[in-house]
Amino acid sequence: MGRPVDLARPPGVDPAALSRYLNRAHDDFVATGSTDPAVRRLVQESWRRSVEGGLDPEQVMATIRLDDAELAAIRDQHPLAAGMPVIRRLLVDGASDAGLLVAVSDAAGQLLWVEGDAGLRSMAEQMHFVAGADWSEASAGTNAPGTALALGQPVQIFGAEHLARQVTPWSCSAAPIHDPDTGAVLGVLDLTGGDEVVTPQSLALVKATVAAVEAELRIERLSPAPRTSVASRGWQAPALEVLGGHGATLRHGSTTTRLSLRHSEILLLLSESTDGMTTAELAVALSDDEQAQVTVRAELSRLRAVLGPIELASRPYRLKNAVDTDVAAVRDDLERGRLRRAVARYRGAVLPASSAPAVALLRDELHMHVRSRLLASDDADALLTFADTAHGRDDLEVWERVLSILPLTSPRHAQVLAHVAALDDELG
Repeated sequence: MGRPVDLARPPGVDPAALSRYLNRAHDDFVATGSTDPAVRRLVQESWRRSVEGGLDPEQVMATIRLDDAELAAIRDQHPLAAGMPVIRRLLVDGASDAGLLVAVSDAAGQLLWVEGDAGLRSMAEQMHFVAGADWSEASAGTNAPGTALALGQPVQIFGAEHLARQVTPWSCSAAPIHDPDTGAVLGVLDLTGGDEVVTPQSLALVKATVAAVEAELRIERLSPAPRTSVASRGWQAPALEVLGGHGATLRHGSTTTRLSLRHSEILLLLSESTDGMTTAELAVALSDDEQAQVTVRAELSRLRAVLGPIELASRPYRLKNAVDTDVAAVRDDLERGRLRRAVARYRGAVLPASSAPAVALLRDELHMHVRSRLLASDDADALLTFADTAHGRDDLEVWERVLSILPLTSPRHAQVLAHVAALDDELG
């Protein structure tokens, strides 16, 4: 179970009276730096973080960091693009009718989509609540998307709980969206408007939409796209998934087959081979002990029985059909510069339970390929997404790279700095 949400406007509380109280508390904080203890703790702490980061409550304006071309490129690569149809169907359509806005940010707090009521969007533009703007706490002060990102939990901000004076007429409810495989934060879903968006029901709707988006991302990854290079009309190439699982999953048509570890290793190696492999080559690739070739031939015979439409030729052993793999998809994303998509696909190591020498080599090569592209990039969103995963959490060099490109005012700077220090201590 997740932590209970600290509601901005608990049921039964008069919104007008609460608004008057919060405006007085906000004025006192701006004038004296002191906070009324009745102000919610998460708001007090966010105000202090924002001011200590150098933001002026009277002057702060979210920074617009992305031009149209940069925004289009990030949208095209971002894994949350696959969830936008769900968000539009479940939230945006209703929000437009209700006179509300829906925003989706990346993991660094940059708004990638802002949709909903046209008149409200025009008003929101005056405070830079637009796609391409940075609404992290470091840029915009206390706000639901930025504070949800800073805390890693659903957040409601009511009126004058916002730090920036010009944002105090607005209210918002937001919740982080997580990668369904790695658990890393991909971004934040936000509902913005008037008092009505900080009810328990509004936040429940945002959280339900987030759950639907995460489910959609999982379904999308389980349904590989058809290859365009195959000649047969309507044909979808079989797909082999080996990242992060103890054994591979083979999908062909509507059939899904879970392979044993040995069959997973063999099929992966054959899919990677351009010229095929002899029995002797497979024996060496699968074991340091160079297991008997008769054992390899027996495994290949059993493998044929579960391959469905995939034809396994011999002398040398090779696949007659094209087979899509998640390993090849990650490589393709990296080569095409789609770093965020590659990180999203990279759910874990190649067959982590395998000790086969050739699989271990492939595992290391892919990990280093992803890692080297990340270390050479300035994409804080992709780096943070990777760093937050099990395969990035203990990588000191990756965390140091994140630290080197995050501004001191970033809401995650202190956490990243502490994590770097802890890893440095562990490694001596």
